[in-house]
Amino acid sequence: MNDGTKRVDIHPGQKVFIVLKQDQRTGKLTKGIVRDILTNSATHPHGIKVRLETGLVGRVKTIHS
Repeated sequence: MNDGTKRVDIHPGQKVFIVLKQDQRTGKLTKGIVRDILTNSATHPHGIKVRLETGLVGRVKTIHS
């Protein structure tokens, strides 16, 4: 399982688990499908920021295979 810190590993249409801004303290994960990749840098230590098809925005914690 990938940890979601590398932009190259994430693609629109992919199933991922993200942590929403309001859930960062608890670490609660939200499952969804990537619509847009919002992080421009190649890597990010806390996970690549994405927008899901539902419109929710968060950082990728794991990529669902």
